[in-house]
Amino acid sequence: MDERIISLRHELHAHPELSGREEETRRRIHTFISRNTAFECLKEGPFLCYVRKAAGHAEKPGIAFRADFDALPIPEETGLPYRSRVPGLSHACGHDGHAAALCGLALSLEGKDLPRDVCLIFQPAEETGQGGEACAAFLKDLPVSEVYAFHNRPGYPLGAIAVREGLSQCASMGLTVRFTGMTSHASEPEKGKNPASALAALTTFSQSPDPSLYAGQVWCAVIGLALGNRNFGISPGEGEVSFTLRAQEEADLDLLEKQLRERALDLAARSGLRATFSLSDPFPETRNDPACAGRVREAASRLGLACLAMEEPWRASEDFGWYTKVLPGAIFYIGCGEDHPALHTGGYDFPDEVLDTAAALFRALIEEGSEDS
Repeated sequence: MDERIISLRHELHAHPELSGREEETRRRIHTFISRNTAFECLKEGPFLCYVRKAAGHAEKPGIAFRADFDALPIPEETGLPYRSRVPGLSHACGHDGHAAALCGLALSLEGKDLPRDVCLIFQPAEETGQGGEACAAFLKDLPVSEVYAFHNRPGYPLGAIAVREGLSQCASMGLTVRFTGMTSHASEPEKGKNPASALAALTTFSQSPDPSLYAGQVWCAVIGLALGNRNFGISPGEGEVSFTLRAQEEADLDLLEKQLRERALDLAARSGLRATFSLSDPFPETRNDPACAGRVREAASRLGLACLAMEEPWRASEDFGWYTKVLPGAIFYIGCGEDHPALHTGGYDFPDEVLDTAAALFRALIEEGSEDS
């Protein structure tokens, strides 16, 4: 394991930045790639894109790899020497490791002839679902025929690989419904229009979607509910509820949103309220191309890595789905350890041991089918 990659990962970890604000993170990655590798920068802006051409005549069409690099608004609780220096923020999803592993791939290719063009994409704003679509659109104009990414997975054995054909991660979106009525004195609630009943009815309705309406599974999590405050003389006139909607099929996600909107409008009409809606953090479903998933499995086998069966898709959303709408590709998972702290918690840290595993598997995908594989 190259100490430069571990050092980079620790540096990124210590300086987390939220989605859409990753200026220093982007600068650190660009500096590393520019100083240590022969990769040519094709795009430097909200996202970074680099390419290295094959030596002579390319044996195969080009291949692309993607890593994300944004952090989360979660205080770190690890006590590590390289822990977050930014209060309230941390790399609690391991995107520091994803980015460092892709830099590790670039470093490991130095001095080697490539059988095909290799493209590296470093993406911001994965956590909000806002970064992937633009990167995927840029990918259309590059000389590549397939695209890959990985995500670390606590709960799986350290270094084990998991990959799934077809649906790999679910589609999701945030939906906020706001009811507006009219305040009144708490002694005369009948003179106002308090949205409490509408909020309660919509929340209850959201927890029992009719399974006969949907092709696959759907879920609705209540993640925020607000109405009034502890002023006991006022009956409030405004309130809102926020949901995370999730589905295995994008069409089902749209239908679930439609059902909630229609129910909210009906409740508002019955109570003399106005209902307004806002959407946040949209993620597509992520579907792996079967042939690309098979290549991941074959590469893992050649490297002697354990490859686990993945019977069900991961419910968590991932905007890599934008890439697989443009090109055949696959996202795979590398285990962090069965007892490793969970993602999106203050105790999580990306295992440095996974850096080499990811870079090695990426290299095997580049060499797949070539004479020196």
